[in-house]
Amino acid sequence: MSSLQDQLLKAGLVDKKKAAKVSKDKRKSEKLQRKTKQVQVDASKVRAQQVRAEKAEKDRQLNQQRQLEAEQKAVAAQIRQLITMNRIARDGADSDYNFTDGKTIKTLRVSDLMARQLAHGYLAIVKLDDNYAVVPAAVAEKIDQRDASYIVLRNQREATPEDENDPYADYKIPDDLMW
Repeated sequence: MSSLQDQLLKAGLVDKKKAAKVSKDKRKSEKLQRKTKQVQVDASKVRAQQVRAEKAEKDRQLNQQRQLEAEQKAVAAQIRQLITMNRIARDGADSDYNFTDGKTIKTLRVSDLMARQLAHGYLAIVKLDDNYAVVPAAVAEKIDQRDASYIVLRNQREATPEDENDPYADYKIPDDLMW
């Protein structure tokens, strides 16, 4: 089989002078390389290597971004599952509970017991899509560890300091006591 140069000559794509010049330049460069024992740097090879390195870096960054997006989707799915499985039903809701979501004041219908538990930090309000749900404080803590933007209201439980000299320390006040 003939060389590529012969094939190009037969096809009429290259003339004999140009083919001779190319082969002469190639022989000169090989001779110079043998003589000086230095490796001649080919600019096109260097540029090709740079392009490959840039492409590899770009691909790495793209993969990292895709992985980050996948992790965010996984976290959102975990939060959605936590909310839907631990949502407390608001059956028998007889009072309004007002809270703020950003700069707007929202109202949620809850029972009196749920309102007290929300106020004391035993329950929390979370946002799922455009709806609000009431969940236990432990679930709200798990959601907060993943993404705090889902939590709309979570009051902190206040530890009641016990006074050593309190004569009524043995008498606990019931939670459902109404004045």
